[in-house]
Amino acid sequence: MNARNIFVFTLILLAIVGLFTSLFGNPLGLVKQLLVTAAVIGIIYFIYRRWFSGRRAGNSNEQRAFLKAAKQSKKRHKRKSSSRPQVSNVQKKRSIRKKSNANLTVIEGKKNKKNNRASF
Repeated sequence: MNARNIFVFTLILLAIVGLFTSLFGNPLGLVKQLLVTAAVIGIIYFIYRRWFSGRRAGNSNEQRAFLKAAKQSKKRHKRKSSSRPQVSNVQKKRSIRKKSNANLTVIEGKKNKKNNRASF
């Protein structure tokens, strides 16, 4: 164990001892302290989510515009897919791919030829 692990272990052990001492010595005070701590953590979390997290995500107007465009795109895509005539499975199987009009040629390379290093 290195020094950092020993320090963390000691700190956790002291926290547990203090928790049990407070629990047996003043249980109502412990509950009150835990509630205050939870409230402070909740307030800090709320402030962080409200102000700092919103700035990182971008401008809220930009976010609204993006959501509006996404809705319109979904509606448009839904309309296109529903207006397409239904094709039966038999017709789908019969459809043949069109041949491409591109004339492809093979260009011979120098892959297998050995370089003459003396000419360099």
